[in-house]
Amino acid sequence: MTGDDLRSKFLAYFEQRGHTIVKSSLLVPDEDPSLLFTNAGMVQFKRTFLGEDKRPYVRATSSQKCVRAGGKHNDLENVGHTARHHTFFEMLGNFSFGDYFKDQAIELAWDLMTRGYRIPEERLWVSVYEKDDDAHRLWASRTGIPENRIVRLGEKDNFWSMGDTGPCGPCSEILIDQGEAIGCGQPECKVGCDCDRYLELWNLVFMEFNRDQSGSMTRLPKPSIDTGLGLERIAAVVQGVASNYETDLFMPIIREVEAISGHSLGESPEIDVSIKVIADHSRAVAFLIGDGVLPSNEGRGYVLRRILRRAIRYGRSLGVTRPFLHQAAGEVSHVMKLAYPELLEADAYIKNIIKNEEVRFMATLDSGLRVLEDALGELMAMGILEVPGHLIFKMYDTYGFPVDIIQDVVRDDGMSLDMTGFEQAMAQQRLRSRTAWKGSGDRWAIKAYKGLSAQGIRTAFVGHDVTTIDSEVLVLVQGGKAVEQATAGDSIEIVVAKTPFYGEAGGQVGDRGIISGQDFEMEVSDTVKDPNDIIIHKGKVLRGTILPGQAVTLSVDQETRMAIARNHTSTHILHAVLRRVLGDHVKQSGSLVAPERFRFDFTHFSGLDDKTFQEIEILVNDRIQQNIPVRIEEMDAEEALKTGATALFEEKYGDRVRLVTIEDFSKELCGGTHTTRTGDIGLFKMVSEGSVAAGVRRIEALTGKAALAYTQETSWTLHTLAQMLKTKPDELTERLQKVLTQLKNLDKEVAGLKSKTATDTSDQLLAAVKTVNGVRVLAQEVSADMPAALRDLADHLKAKMKSGIVVLGSRTPDKVLLVAEVTKDHLGRFHAGKIIKQVAAAVGGGGGGRPDMAQAGGTKPEKLPEALAGVFDMVARL
Repeated sequence: MTGDDLRSKFLAYFEQRGHTIVKSSLLVPDEDPSLLFTNAGMVQFKRTFLGEDKRPYVRATSSQKCVRAGGKHNDLENVGHTARHHTFFEMLGNFSFGDYFKDQAIELAWDLMTRGYRIPEERLWVSVYEKDDDAHRLWASRTGIPENRIVRLGEKDNFWSMGDTGPCGPCSEILIDQGEAIGCGQPECKVGCDCDRYLELWNLVFMEFNRDQSGSMTRLPKPSIDTGLGLERIAAVVQGVASNYETDLFMPIIREVEAISGHSLGESPEIDVSIKVIADHSRAVAFLIGDGVLPSNEGRGYVLRRILRRAIRYGRSLGVTRPFLHQAAGEVSHVMKLAYPELLEADAYIKNIIKNEEVRFMATLDSGLRVLEDALGELMAMGILEVPGHLIFKMYDTYGFPVDIIQDVVRDDGMSLDMTGFEQAMAQQRLRSRTAWKGSGDRWAIKAYKGLSAQGIRTAFVGHDVTTIDSEVLVLVQGGKAVEQATAGDSIEIVVAKTPFYGEAGGQVGDRGIISGQDFEMEVSDTVKDPNDIIIHKGKVLRGTILPGQAVTLSVDQETRMAIARNHTSTHILHAVLRRVLGDHVKQSGSLVAPERFRFDFTHFSGLDDKTFQEIEILVNDRIQQNIPVRIEEMDAEEALKTGATALFEEKYGDRVRLVTIEDFSKELCGGTHTTRTGDIGLFKMVSEGSVAAGVRRIEALTGKAALAYTQETSWTLHTLAQMLKTKPDELTERLQKVLTQLKNLDKEVAGLKSKTATDTSDQLLAAVKTVNGVRVLAQEVSADMPAALRDLADHLKAKMKSGIVVLGSRTPDKVLLVAEVTKDHLGRFHAGKIIKQVAAAVGGGGGGRPDMAQAGGTKPEKLPEALAGVFDMVARL
């Protein structure tokens, strides 16, 4: 069976037994701030396990995309070295939310393994939590497995939790004995050994508890089941291969890597690791980018960038110095197309992001070497022979340099590395990364909201049709706690049964307005929506008292709503125009739709020139002036996608969606508010365009009254500038050009004077050249406050001398800077590093470098004249 067959068989098996097939959630767990990435099948069901979310089913099954490359579950460093660890993998799972428990979970798992996948029973073992007598008894009685193949293990192996906090419970694993040839060969090898002989296949978690931040555990409302079977592992077993990398899920990607690199699996252990790492990482980066993650320097984007650069470095170890990872990722899209067709649809976008990052990193590697050499020169100039940890970390973090590259660079200079300081800096970075993705914590962790969700209560949003309605107050929250009343001056949050207020979502900000009742009025300053569709109105009580259960009237500020609608409809038009002008690779990667302005982030790999900027602005305004109807329909998500509608990577869509259509020009899934016709927008004005991340551009724009005000202000500014330059606004460009030309000519005159001064200085220095044993030697003290400036002067003098040795020194009250350079014709006889080492010793320092150029320093400025004078004797002796 292929990997696709195994996945389909699993889902079909459980569907036939009353389970609802649930689509894999995104790799970015938007509802769980405790996780960096989705790392297990149960993540999307966490609130259901906690009793905070009521679903229309009590049994579910899924094949979940997972990444383990950060946080508690991090397999990154093991990838390529073992047969079973991956950054990206698929977790097949079946779930029970208070329906069946241990007995049926055990029966179903055993039946599918032995009868469905036809794995011989005699090869299977089972582990249970050491204190779980029920599980031990059920395995023996319900499956017939001999008791000597049921092993009790401790909490480390058989008590599962998703993260530091959250649902958890004892677990039971089905393992397969792969035989002595696969194992470690030790006589004490048994279930629980770290080798691969007894391989864990399927983990059955008996979800009974919830662990809070203090480590305390409380029983869940209903005992539940969460299981996880690694698709890659079961594929290796069923397909009869020793490693996940030999399955059909990996081999096409590995063949692509082999073709790119010219190397093959089996050549050497080192080459095998490199090929496997690249194959694994190409899967992770393809799926992460496909789910809306982009390379950056913090949070999830930082982990993605690290995975990308790790793969690129392994490519270099195979001799691949050109961009290549995007090709491997393209193969991933084809391998996974049946289960994840959206990956293939986004193939060009994903490959462009990866290739752009590859090009940037390869340039960074070269520039990073120059930065490192300058930094090492300054250290040696100060007599420091240990590379500090913060510098090692900077090279690792900013330039992606592994420690071994830095070790190679400094080896010839006799320098050591401060690894303790480096590890401390790494620990601080991990803490910063964790903080970045945790954000401000779970802002929805308010008991009052959880209680509503647990009852299956959702706020009915009716604001697409009306902006004023009557409703009933369900709950009042103040300071994070439910309260029985609120009075004038109180800042509160209100949840009602139904509302016309739009809760912040999809980049659109929440509505503002007024909630009023008998002798009561509240100003709503913001409206948000929690992950369970409870809409929360935030604001301040202006007068009177409000109570739960009270009848209220909710009125949206229509002027603000209309301004937001103008901006939101404009983003749809802009998106369509960008794709037509720049190409189909353009995808929306973020937005902010506010009443005052909007910003639109999109994937593109270069800035817009003036002509393109103007063309986009004109085309958007053309569509606005055509006054096209904006048609909105509600339909099934699958039906909407079949129409060719655009869906955003990072958005989570339900079974029913709203399709927003502007003729045949734009078609997007969107739950936001819009104008009735494009002409309602009035005027569209782009304010700026720039880069916000690698391969991501941002346009900021205004519409309606804000666009008109901006245009008028710009016109007035031009008028004022024209007056200052004593010209007309339409002649301002020509006048400024003349002024700039005059300034440029003056700059040239200044540069000429500086050049003449430098030439005079170098001529004076060259007058001090002496010939020693037929070699021209210059050893002089000069004025230079930085190693780079000293080196530049030495380069200039060496070029003018054409043949010889240059040694320059500069001093401050407390230190000495030194540089030595040797022309090519003397490299067989003289070594700049050896020369500088002796000179540095005379001024209380040390250093070294290449045969043609070396830098050093010292701590005895008063000894510099004597040290430089000794250069001539040194050359005479060599």
